[in-house]
Amino acid sequence: MTDQPSPRSTPQTDHPLAIRKETLHDQVASRVRDLIIEGVLEPGSRIDETTLVRQLGVSRTPFRESLRTLAAEGLIVIRPSRGSRVRKLSPPEVRSMLEVLAHLEALVGRLACERASDADIDALLDLHNRMLAHYRARDRLPYYKLNQEFHSRLTALSANPTLIEMQSNIQARLKRIRFIGNSTPQHWADAVAEHEAMVAALKARDSAGLAEVMERHLANTWKRVQNSI
Repeated sequence: MTDQPSPRSTPQTDHPLAIRKETLHDQVASRVRDLIIEGVLEPGSRIDETTLVRQLGVSRTPFRESLRTLAAEGLIVIRPSRGSRVRKLSPPEVRSMLEVLAHLEALVGRLACERASDADIDALLDLHNRMLAHYRARDRLPYYKLNQEFHSRLTALSANPTLIEMQSNIQARLKRIRFIGNSTPQHWADAVAEHEAMVAALKARDSAGLAEVMERHLANTWKRVQNSI
């Protein structure tokens, strides 16, 4: 006779948000992060722990661990005895972070062209092509996740630990903002065109060209999101 899973360790639910296998807190964090990115959990809203625990089909312990992870990323604010809320960024906060990120990623572009191997560049081009496949299918969230990975992996090619840490910290706080930057067909098409220019410069190891398009991409992100914050 086979052992049956404990209902306590693997809660069962038919809700569409449910995680259908034994859950680690990082899986819960990923699911809640997606709800924040897509705006299901709206900026400034209180996180209804009881409802989300039920919908996700998990216990309170991994859920609360996931909230601590998301708080460390700057996506939520945990207030002792008052619950947690989705962080709401003000327009000045968003603009200031995008301005700094633009300069950081310009430096990323210069260093990546100098330091990346041919294999590194080929791998990033493959990721870009997978992004384009999601763009053509209009799969917005999968495209967005590969977009975030593209920027992280390009930053890693700078081989500069301080730069990598700074870029990662700001990018984490702007997850929802970067997602709404592709909210209209024209905005999305413009962002894709900028990514095409990025990979062209990277293939040519044009450090000045890549730095310029990276900085322009972030400046245009502000233009695309400023009326939606």
